[in-house]
Amino acid sequence: MADNMLRISKRNLKILSAIVWLSGVVVLTTKGSSLLQEAMALRPGHYWSWLAPLLGFSIGLLKIRFIFGPSCKRNLERISQLPEPRPWHCFRFRFILFLIAMIILGTTLSNMSHGNYPFLVGMVILDFSLATALLGSSYVFLQQKIFRPDQ
Repeated sequence: MADNMLRISKRNLKILSAIVWLSGVVVLTTKGSSLLQEAMALRPGHYWSWLAPLLGFSIGLLKIRFIFGPSCKRNLERISQLPEPRPWHCFRFRFILFLIAMIILGTTLSNMSHGNYPFLVGMVILDFSLATALLGSSYVFLQQKIFRPDQ
């Protein structure tokens, strides 16, 4: 009986995957914006404070096409092939480990950047590029129509 409670439909697993994917957009945009505000307070009016988000966005556009879009598509295809989906199958185990490592690294680097303008700008570029890539690649979820009840 407990075994049946842990099952999830492929559609719901894909939706869970989308929620995790898009939550990264919120977290990274919030963190990047906070770091940008700190950078702007350290050097008001400095051109890098305005260039950093634009550069992050531009890099993110490249990441959509070459990394995040294809990765998202492969994950949804993998979910479609699962015989008995479980909630923890929303991503491969190695991806979950990679994600945990990236969260720890990102948090550590962000904490280290406080008070250091060039480091803050670098983190803003990184956070905005990742947020852009996650948001932009979420077109795959819409393309695959995972939110339609008949899927």
